[in-house]
Amino acid sequence: MHRGTIKKEVGTRHLFAAARYSLQGFQRLVGEAAFRHEALAFGAALVLFALVGAALVEYVALFVLAMVLFAFEAINTAIEELVDRVSPEISSVGKHAKDLGSFACFCLIVANGALVAYVVLGRLLF
Repeated sequence: MHRGTIKKEVGTRHLFAAARYSLQGFQRLVGEAAFRHEALAFGAALVLFALVGAALVEYVALFVLAMVLFAFEAINTAIEELVDRVSPEISSVGKHAKDLGSFACFCLIVANGALVAYVVLGRLLF
């Protein structure tokens, strides 16, 4: 089977192609329930930060941690799709890959939760 070669874009065309691919990735990620839950939690955290009068640096920390979580969720989704495509049968290697991706997301969810708890409780108790 002959596959066509993919033409590599250069210059500004490359920039626009990369932006298009990123948008397509975002659209795919929105289809994941886990991402939607994480985005909802981010929105709730923003509301909590506003209610307790969080400082700008705390908003920045929340934004950065949330973006890292969203990026890892995208990578985890990519891992899951590749494992399902390459190894549709259940295998220990595929399970380990999926579990590790899930654990990375879990660590970042804990980090985000810890930041929100630190800011909110710090403002309410002190």
